[in-house]
Parts: sequence; C-alpha cells; structure tokens
Amino acid sequence: MTTEMMENRVHVDFTGDHPMVSARDLHEALEIGTIFRQWFSRMCEYGFFEGSDYEKVYQKCDGSRTGQMEVDYRISVDMAKHICMIQRTRKGMMYRQYFLELEKAWNTPEKVMARALQIANNQIKELQTRCFMLTTESRRQERLLQEVKPKADYLDNILHSKNLVLTTQIAKDYGMSAVRFNHLLADLGIQYKVREQWVLYAPYQGMGYTASKAFEVPQSDGSLMVKYQTEWTQKGRRFLYLFLKEKGYIPVVEQQLMNMGRAAAATT
Repeated sequence: MTTEMMENRVHVDFTGDHPMVSARDLHEALEIGTIFRQWFSRMCEYGFFEGSDYEKVYQKCDGSRTGQMEVDYRISVDMAKHICMIQRTRKGMMYRQYFLELEKAWNTPEKVMARALQIANNQIKELQTRCFMLTTESRRQERLLQEVKPKADYLDNILHSKNLVLTTQIAKDYGMSAVRFNHLLADLGIQYKVREQWVLYAPYQGMGYTASKAFEVPQSDGSLMVKYQTEWTQKGRRFLYLFLKEKGYIPVVEQQLMNMGRAAAATT
C-alpha cells in the first residue's frame, strides 16, 4: 500500500499545534473486526487520556439524510503509532511506519520554521485587528466628545452668564412652555401670582434670585400702562437648576449628556 493510499484512508488534521488522526478512519484502515465503540474503549485502557492523547468530536454519519451524528475521536499521532503497534498485524506495522514518517516530516526544520512563520503571521493579524478596533473606538470616543462639548459648554454658559433671563428661556431648557413652567414652580411652593406677576414666596425673597422689570403697554386711548414681570438672575437660575434636579427635573441638554454616557458605557 502506497503512502498516498494511506493518506486517503486515514484523515490527518494539520490545522492545530500537532497533527491529529481520526480514530474511526484508523479503525477502518486497520480492518478491525470489533465494533468501533468497543475497540476504542479497549485501546484507551492502555493508558491514554482524554484531553492529552485524544478528544471527542461529533460528525454526521456517512449517508445519513436525517443529520444523525456519530461519535469520533481525534487522536494524536503518537497514540495512533501505539495503537498500530498493539494490533500486531501487517496493516498495523504499515500504518505505524506511515505515522513515524509523517511525524519525522512534521518535525523537519523547514516544517518547524513554516509553522513558526504561520504563528507569527496569525499574531500580526490579531494585533492588526486589535489596533483597528482600538482606532475605531478612539474615533468613536472623539466623535462623542465633539457631540458632548457644545452641550457641556451650553450648560456651563447658562449657569454662569450675568444677564437676566426670562422664565420662557428657562422653561425652554426643560422642554416646557412658560405657562407650564410657572405652574410647576407654583406647585413646588417657589412662587405665587399677584395680579399678573409671579412673585417668590417669603423663604426665597431677598436672596437675589429674581428682579422685577417694568415695561409699558400702550392703551387704546393712547396712554401707557406700566406692568411688571419677574425675570431670573443667574443665581436664581442656578437655584432653580439645583432645586428642580432634586425633584427629578433635568434640563434637556443634561438628559442628552446622560444618555450619551450610558450609551458609551454600554459599548465598552
């Protein structure tokens, strides 16, 4: 029997660190009369161990149309040599010699160097993949920072500006109308309405939170009526920010920042 014929009868897997042989192929090639399951169990009694000498695998049965699976074992070439010697048959000696030559070829300097180069190439590809992933993640984080920065700058500016602001402007930060926002502050015990002007309750008066601005309203007879409206200082705006945050009311821009942070944490 030629080496090529032996290769065709016994499949050898060279993809791992060491060549492995199909136990079923070897059982068939050695023309063992005992059924495979019993034969392999008896071979293992010679001191072979799962995990070091062989591993269990499952494969589709030949000719099976239902996808039925059968058990096979990937065994080391060293185990295959011993099994061949145990058989004490001409076929056993032939295949033992075949495995000896295969092992010798596997360990030639050229083959060892080729495997070393393959391992090095695989490591380089792995490093390139990791570098690509890190670069992609870095770019994603940079885009996230670019999105967050304008919102963070805006939030910082609205709390540190020295200008008075209308209730309408503050309400917009919370995604509300001025009417709804004023009623919310009233429900929370911060302000109440006197005629047409909202004023602060006593605990918040004299704190520098608001200023009363007068404006003239033309009348139908040509006269001018003076009315007053409450505007918020930045100190008052900060007070509202902290007070409302404790009550669970968060400005829209800050909600967006929080959502971005959670999204970033979920992807890392």
